[in-house]
Amino acid sequence: MAIPRITAEKQDQLLKRMEELGVREEDLVEKFIRGSGSGGQKINKTSSCVYLFHKISGIEIKCQRERSQAMNRFFARRELCDQLEEKILGEKSRRQQEREKIRRQKRRRSRKAKEKVLQAKREKSEKKQRRTPIRPEKG
Repeated sequence: MAIPRITAEKQDQLLKRMEELGVREEDLVEKFIRGSGSGGQKINKTSSCVYLFHKISGIEIKCQRERSQAMNRFFARRELCDQLEEKILGEKSRRQQEREKIRRQKRRRSRKAKEKVLQAKREKSEKKQRRTPIRPEKG
């Protein structure tokens, strides 16, 4: 199995993005901790999970997406940049919009909304019942 690598181009883009946002390596506290979850003995022995703390903004990131520590360092920094951009620009990120959409979908309907839906169902049912052909009575 080939280990996925981060291209130099992507690395440069991330560094440029960090520079634009004013994130310096000196402002970051980086720790490597043992991951959790499935993986058996290997996960208990390697410290591939990356913890980042940005001193200035107070943002904490914990990344354990990949098995590789180098990949997790990259992803943690990228996540930090995403969160900083969201904080600075004040606009909601695509992920946040998706989360809110799901939350709205899961939210329970109000009593009035439920009544409206049920009334519409009743009306539709009555309309369908009126469509049935009239049969002559046997007698």
